[in-house]
Amino acid sequence: MSFRDKILSLDALPAWRSALRAQGKKLIVTNGCFDILHVGHVTYLEAARQQADVLLVGLNSDASARQLKGKGRPLNPENDRAAVLAALEAVGAVCIFPELRATHFLSLAQPDVYVKGGDFSVEQLPKEERDVVAGLGGRIVTIGFVPGKSTTALLEKIARI
Repeated sequence: MSFRDKILSLDALPAWRSALRAQGKKLIVTNGCFDILHVGHVTYLEAARQQADVLLVGLNSDASARQLKGKGRPLNPENDRAAVLAALEAVGAVCIFPELRATHFLSLAQPDVYVKGGDFSVEQLPKEERDVVAGLGGRIVTIGFVPGKSTTALLEKIARI
């Protein structure tokens, strides 16, 4: 299977999820911008993958990433970011979503486990996201970051060159 086959549209997501269920597989979902992939991201995704059978990464679209991260971001366009994520062994699939919040994406993905990075506590997640996961009987897990490894730190280092 080509890594490009692991990139799903929102429309394809419900059927893909149904197929996983039919195989008895549990789904982990995480989401983010993943603009400049670095060791912190890879470590996080590997840890997320350990929570169940298949990891789905929800990827903020260019427009939503720009709203979240600010002018000039993302540096890499959404299709490139999706391809790089899909090429990772830990990632079972990638789906680009246009909203600022992952609520609609989560309702389509129907995760058994929703994983977020250590910059969030469960209580800090948007209530709508928590409600979707809880309504599906899923659980929310937070995974700490690798100290000193962030896109912001990387961009600051590049700016000093």
